[in-house]
Amino acid sequence: MTQEMGGVDGLVRQRIRALRLAQGLSLGDLATRAHLSQSTLSRIENGQRRLALDQMVTLARALDTSLDELVETHTEEVVSNPISDHGLDSLRWQIRHWPGPVILRRRVSGPPPAPSRMRAHPGHEWLVVLSGTLTLLLGEQRHRVHANQSAEFDTMLPHAFGAEGGPADVLMIVDPEARRGHREDPGD
Repeated sequence: MTQEMGGVDGLVRQRIRALRLAQGLSLGDLATRAHLSQSTLSRIENGQRRLALDQMVTLARALDTSLDELVETHTEEVVSNPISDHGLDSLRWQIRHWPGPVILRRRVSGPPPAPSRMRAHPGHEWLVVLSGTLTLLLGEQRHRVHANQSAEFDTMLPHAFGAEGGPADVLMIVDPEARRGHREDPGD
């Protein structure tokens, strides 16, 4: 007998299979972890066997997930719009399932500030130059970061950046501590 593959039931079956494959588990591996036979697990995944609540609980544990995550049905916004940050030269996106870091898109147009204006604060930053060339000052060092190159640094090192030879578009991932440091900087 084939079970209905639509709705929550079908979604749970797809998630079980997807999680098993993502973890590199064979049918036999997961069946052993969940104390099921391999054929029972295969029939559950393929909709040929009824999926009971106790089996979902056991399978969720065996897949290192929660029952809530296995049966969750609400649909999320897939596309998000940026929030303007620092005027029109910077856009910010928050990652819903990774609430700490923030993604910033910044258009840098001026040269780097004087070394006396470099800031240090707790945190970590990663950036990639989308277009143009960025001059990144880190302590006593000066780095040129070209389009499609990235840089990663501990923000306790005094730092600043500016554009070289025209505007540079930069995409940054900033952790919460570094974000707080930028919020406290009146010139940033």
